[in-house]
Amino acid sequence: MIELALDWEALWPPVALSLQVTLLSSVVVTVLGVAAAWLMSAFKFRGKTLIETALMLPLVLPPTVVGFILLILLGRRSAIGQFIEWLFSAPVVFTWWAAAIASITVAFPLVYQTMKTGFDSLDRELLQSARSAGANGWQLFRFIALPLASRSLLTAYILGFARGLGEFGATLMIAGNIPGRTQTVPTAIYVAVDSGNMPMAWAWTICTTIISFLLLYLARKG
Repeated sequence: MIELALDWEALWPPVALSLQVTLLSSVVVTVLGVAAAWLMSAFKFRGKTLIETALMLPLVLPPTVVGFILLILLGRRSAIGQFIEWLFSAPVVFTWWAAAIASITVAFPLVYQTMKTGFDSLDRELLQSARSAGANGWQLFRFIALPLASRSLLTAYILGFARGLGEFGATLMIAGNIPGRTQTVPTAIYVAVDSGNMPMAWAWTICTTIISFLLLYLARKG
């Protein structure tokens, strides 16, 4: 195995890009996950179990399968991909935006399930009393349900952030591994190990481990 020196200039671009992608994806996935969890918790309707199963599917599918599906849906031959390319004058695949979409998709089930558990644990009599007092759906969510589920919200955000930070398979499929453009820390580690550059692989691994440890620590403290 070839041992190479640690390149400090090459160390930070994947870390910075990973944080950029994850900061965006964590906010988006938290908003989507909270909205979906509230709707699924507050309302009963036919087909609810089927929809919930579909929402949780990215959790059990291999990340490469998720990435492949995203690639088909957002690729230049698809209607969605062509519309995005027409709208922004550029394709979305093999960009850092694609990496963010991959992170959102794989992190969504964690955020959704965490918030669904939080909303399901709320006192139903309290919610019913608020409805009886004239609170509409938005007021019930904004001023009662969300504050009471604030701990679940914090946990959901942190878990979504951590899951997005560690995403590899789906990101590689839809965003690729272009240094300086789409190369995140997980893909950089893979390339470093494959090329025998263990110092760089260790450096990126340590960075990711420290960030993930701090996030999980905050989640448990919260």
